[in-house]
Amino acid sequence: MTKFADLGLDPSLLKSVAEAGYETPTPIQVRAIPPVLEGRDVMGLAQTGTGKTAAFGLPLIHQLLTHPGKPVAKSIKALVLAPTRELVNQIAENLHLYVQGTRMKVMTVVGGTSINRQIRGLERGVDILVATPGRLIDLMDQKAVRLDLAQFLVLDEADQMLDMGFIHALRKIAPQIGTPRQTMLFSATMPKQMEELSRAFLKDPVKVQVTPPGKAADKITQGVHFVPDRPEKVALLKEYLADEPSGLSLVFARTKHGAERLMKELVKAGFAAVSIHGNKSQGQRERALKAFSDGDARVLVATDVAARGIDIPGVSHVFNFDLPEVAENYVHRIGRTARAGADGDAISLVAGVDMGPLREIEKLMKISIPVLGGEEPEVEKRVQSQNRGGGGGRRGGRPQGKPATKPAKAARPEGGEGKSGGRRRRRRRSKAA
Repeated sequence: MTKFADLGLDPSLLKSVAEAGYETPTPIQVRAIPPVLEGRDVMGLAQTGTGKTAAFGLPLIHQLLTHPGKPVAKSIKALVLAPTRELVNQIAENLHLYVQGTRMKVMTVVGGTSINRQIRGLERGVDILVATPGRLIDLMDQKAVRLDLAQFLVLDEADQMLDMGFIHALRKIAPQIGTPRQTMLFSATMPKQMEELSRAFLKDPVKVQVTPPGKAADKITQGVHFVPDRPEKVALLKEYLADEPSGLSLVFARTKHGAERLMKELVKAGFAAVSIHGNKSQGQRERALKAFSDGDARVLVATDVAARGIDIPGVSHVFNFDLPEVAENYVHRIGRTARAGADGDAISLVAGVDMGPLREIEKLMKISIPVLGGEEPEVEKRVQSQNRGGGGGRRGGRPQGKPATKPAKAARPEGGEGKSGGRRRRRRRSKAA
């Protein structure tokens, strides 16, 4: 069995990982760390929760330790880009653990917080800057940060950066980074546009893939429950949540509006529910995540994009109120349960508008997901103009509630709910540490 000591890391890093409780490296770490230490560009395909931060963070810090010295004013030595505030904060939290005992400075810059404070923090220079693309460009425009001395670039959750429209931001940022540089790109999925991005940003990369696309964790019990329409979805989700009053349930919705609407419906029904999505401020998102991780809120309703960066071991159930437009995101979603060796349920509430995505998911995973109940509905096309409204209507896609004013972006599913056919097969879930 490979140990961290076998990977050639600096002794100070070995001490840090030991103090952090890391015992043996994960597959992505075993495969990615050696080529990064060799100075190679790396393209990694792996889900969140597989240890990606250490896979690029440890060898990155190792190389920075071999070139000591304070950064020049307003400059950075390494840049890590991630699509959401939550993921930026999670990455930085891990990096802070790794640099303990060194003089390295790790800093985050994200939207929703004081830009003046970030400008002051950059004045003396930073070793590793973890940032969202939008806020970084704001700082570049104000000449508060210089990237020309950076020798390392990491793009984490690159597929979601593309989904969120950050491709233009990436093309503006990358040319400002010093050359030669070492680039690492990590993604949960690998759409065609990602391959084009890798050719533009990486030079002769080592490709690392530890989880075949479409493969879910063995301890996740999957199921679909057919329903005719959104009102039945809501009712069914409430039943499922009532069956598991002590579990933590993560509910995925397709749009920001739908996630908020669903959360309010659950709260009105007496459930301790919170939501996170792009319309929430940084403070609101942090408070919601803390309430969920502490167990004060038992239900978290989220969109795909906002959920990137959530790593809460105690999630016992994932409910897909709406199925995602991109099949690979289904695997990413359900991977939020069954963490740290625990069991988990992933239940999808499927109406007519979800039948197309369901077939794509089953095709990707090469399985037929067990049916927990209900009659299979007729296939309906999802009406983009209603995506913000909270789900599909009956035949013809008649929207529920007010029509949306603009189409929703792909891969931002909206509020979902669902019941598992699971009352017949309930079992106690072991809680992860």
